[in-house]
Amino acid sequence: MFKTVEWKNSSVVMIDQRLLPGAEVYRKYTDYKGVARAIKDMVVRGAPAIGVAAAMGVALGASKIKAKDFKAFKKEFAKVAGLLASTRPTAVNLFWAIERMSRVAAENKGLPIPELKKRLVEEAKEIHRDDIEINRRIGRHGGRLLKSPSTVLTHCNAGALATAGYGTALGVIRGAIEAGKKIKVFADETRPFLQGSRLTAWELKKDKIDVTLITDSMAGYMMKKGLIDAVVVGADRIAANGDVANKIGTYSVALLAREHKIPFYVAAPLSTIDLKIKHGDNIPIEERDSSEVTHIRGKRIAPQGVKVRNPAFDVTPNPLVTAIITERGVVRRPYIKGLKGLFRKG
Repeated sequence: MFKTVEWKNSSVVMIDQRLLPGAEVYRKYTDYKGVARAIKDMVVRGAPAIGVAAAMGVALGASKIKAKDFKAFKKEFAKVAGLLASTRPTAVNLFWAIERMSRVAAENKGLPIPELKKRLVEEAKEIHRDDIEINRRIGRHGGRLLKSPSTVLTHCNAGALATAGYGTALGVIRGAIEAGKKIKVFADETRPFLQGSRLTAWELKKDKIDVTLITDSMAGYMMKKGLIDAVVVGADRIAANGDVANKIGTYSVALLAREHKIPFYVAAPLSTIDLKIKHGDNIPIEERDSSEVTHIRGKRIAPQGVKVRNPAFDVTPNPLVTAIITERGVVRRPYIKGLKGLFRKG
């Protein structure tokens, strides 16, 4: 079984998702700047996986700090955290993980510096372990919502590759199958980075789950023909009112689902919910390099000099969301009350 990201021999190892499905290559990073570049360049992607990678990047950077006291350590630690925080603006899990690591550093400032460094490494490993168990709980909760037999459409990749393991949206599909349900999957290609065709189809085939690849523009046709029973997607940030930021194209799929009276589910851990952002209009949307649109695998497919827009995410308004699936259960409207309630549970 592949591993998305792991701590190994005082380094961070990640599968290079840019090369899938053609080659299964693992990159080893021995300094935090390399981890930051890997996040920015999408060697690793998917909000939970970005959070885990960032935590490990913080631990890696902290382990190399040369400081005799906490004051000097804290100054260098801030540089490490700052660089990692600058890599991807939309996925809130990145900032959640960095804040958690920063809190652990502050809470253990009385430790000798070598012991503090070890404590940070252990915290990063714990974030990794927690993410896998959280995804399995999401899968159990969400799996109950899917009928048997049914065909599920998913957009982008919210599977094991987007997390520490198991997945959020694909975790729901895996959870339903593990419960004995008969589930088939339509994976749309997810232009421009092709996470659906390159990644989702790849990992579902590895798990021997029935998957059919379609282009993004085929979703409406498939829905009209009655070939899709539910939509399950992940999320990169969920606002306090239930507006959902996810890979560009998610909003279009949600509109199609409403038109065809198909449930539209969002699966995400609590770390993706940002109660400080009241609604989706305030979620920062990353604009990526134009070459992702004009080129595929380095080959130009668009005219030289054409103007390009490449927002990496869009926001699906909460009225289009049937339910949000988390490790602490399923939330339905009104989302403001329901999402806040999740954080009051034990």
